Amino acid sequence: MVQTIRIEAVARGRAGKGAARATRREGLVPGVIYGAKQEATLIALDPRVVMKEMHRGGWQSHVFEVAVAEGDTVTTLMRDVQFDPVSDAPIHVDFQRLAPGARIRVKVPVTFVNEETSAGLKAGGVLNVVRRELEVTVAVDAVPEAFVIDLAEAKIGDSLRWSAVKDQAGAKPVIQGRDFVVATIAAPTVEEEAPVVVAAPAADAKGKGGKGAAKPAAAPAKKK
Repeated sequence: MVQTIRIEAVARGRAGKGAARATRREGLVPGVIYGAKQEATLIALDPRVVMKEMHRGGWQSHVFEVAVAEGDTVTTLMRDVQFDPVSDAPIHVDFQRLAPGARIRVKVPVTFVNEETSAGLKAGGVLNVVRRELEVTVAVDAVPEAFVIDLAEAKIGDSLRWSAVKDQAGAKPVIQGRDFVVATIAAPTVEEEAPVVVAAPAADAKGKGGKGAAKPAAAPAKKK
């Protein structure tokens, strides 16, 4: 199941651009926790914690336990991170509060297994990934870390679809009405060799008669 990550935060008392700038001057990143029909909670975080999660990857499908006060944690998803256009430092973070038992909309990465034993790949086929993430609705406590597709039996020309996901964890894809393609095993690209052009042999200037023989120069006309 999905990884749950604990993040330490402190409460902020005031909203607005001025208060957010003051928070940044203190070396922290302003943020907000919203949703679940409750009032928004203003928080501030260590920017190093935010960047650590950005570099970890898959942060949009991780559940974050945000510790706002001692003994008080809020179960959330990190929905958006804004960055400074010059320094690339995080300047604001949005968290969505998760109500128990609720279904949420998330993007879950796709992982492929048994590539080394795949019949199609061993025959020279190429794995063409159409969707590296799948957007689904799923119960809060059932969000998978990744959707897994087994390539062991995949052959050249095969299409791996949503139905090929081994454990869908009760998730429903946002794309409805069709068994959409996640990846394909494409045939190897064959490069045609350019034809070899053989140059015709040069004419023998010393040859006598026949084709290619040099014609003698015409004698100058006699003066009368």
